[in-house]
Amino acid sequence: MRLLTRIFNLNDPGWGRGSGGQNGSEPPKRPKQDGPPDLDQVWSDFNRKLSNLFGKGGAGGGRPRGPSDGGPSGPTPRQAKAGFGIVVAGGILLWLGSGFFIVQEGQVAVITQFGAYKSTAQPGFQWRMPYPIQAQEIVDVSQLRTYESGFRGNARNKVPSEGLMLTEDENIVDVQFVVQYRVQPNGAPDYLFKTRDPDDSVHQTAQSSMREIVGRRTMDFVLYEGRTQVASSVQNLMQQILDRYQTGILISSVAIQNVQPPEQVQAAFDDAVKAGQDRERQINEGEAYKNQVVPLARGQASRMLEEAEGYRARIVGDAQGDTARFLSVLMQYRQSPGVLRENMYLMTMEDVFQRSSKVFIDTEQSNNMLYLPLDRIMQQAAAGAESSRNMTQPASTMTPAASTPQSTTSMPARSNSTGRPTLSENYPNTLSRDRTAR
Repeated sequence: MRLLTRIFNLNDPGWGRGSGGQNGSEPPKRPKQDGPPDLDQVWSDFNRKLSNLFGKGGAGGGRPRGPSDGGPSGPTPRQAKAGFGIVVAGGILLWLGSGFFIVQEGQVAVITQFGAYKSTAQPGFQWRMPYPIQAQEIVDVSQLRTYESGFRGNARNKVPSEGLMLTEDENIVDVQFVVQYRVQPNGAPDYLFKTRDPDDSVHQTAQSSMREIVGRRTMDFVLYEGRTQVASSVQNLMQQILDRYQTGILISSVAIQNVQPPEQVQAAFDDAVKAGQDRERQINEGEAYKNQVVPLARGQASRMLEEAEGYRARIVGDAQGDTARFLSVLMQYRQSPGVLRENMYLMTMEDVFQRSSKVFIDTEQSNNMLYLPLDRIMQQAAAGAESSRNMTQPASTMTPAASTPQSTTSMPARSNSTGRPTLSENYPNTLSRDRTAR
């Protein structure tokens, strides 16, 4: 160690300034100049001291000097071994230091030993056995990888060999979708060693899964209401296949960008879509008309049922009332049939006379027939009532016919509800004589 200190002493004032003709037994004197040492002289001194260490050179760059020349003797075998051991130790330290490495955040390091998987290193400052015993391979597990199927970059750059698929009803659709995936945190060894090309495996799995799911659905379902369901089914099927092959990949999402029929039949398909929209519109209009008419018809039916129920209740009530009245009349008739017969006759005749303008009365005491001009009497009564109404109106509104004098000669009489005087009120004596004659 002391020997190395002497050789690699950076504080030696003689470095780069020559030996000065000295034998190396004592340090050279500091020269008078204060300038920096010469680089060539520094390199020469370093080579000279290194040669002295291994016994290959002398001091001052001249011939080797032995003890007989007054110079220092060469290194002993022990010193040579020590120097060689130091060099070997330094090489070993450098070799071991090459095993240190840094794993960034979001990455993992897969360590292999003689080519076989050994362990997985997490983010941070790590160490492994140096090469060729062990090696590491960095895998980015936070990177979100993307695969586009049916197009590249945008929807116009189509790839027909990937997008055209057959549906269950034997129609062809052009499907463009995007798959996003990443490496699982604990799936880095599988990603590196279980499959030859895991990214290509994702591409093939995406194509196979989408064709299988689309082949089980109809064209209308894929085009319209089933996009979300188709994407979810494809994601689940892809994850199952990739887990079965132990690829260490996690499918993050499957998004369908566009689904349409092939360009060759796009015009015919647009016509079919318009026809379908017209059909839906007519169906909606029919449903709206039905929703308007059916409640109205139900309301009318309910009203008719209620009216029928009311009519039935009224008729039944009238019938029950008539029945009760007839039963009461029957009881009275049984008690006094003559009186009841007389009352019924009078009531019937009164009703008949109210609807007749002429009455003939036949008496047993005289052969003469009595005639009552009821029609003229009623006309005179009506004319008097009309004149009285005309007199109550203003003179400016009177008509010439209403202003003519009318005959006021009339018999006092009271009209019933039909406007005709009743016989019993106008001629009570006549009815009394008729009753007495009968």
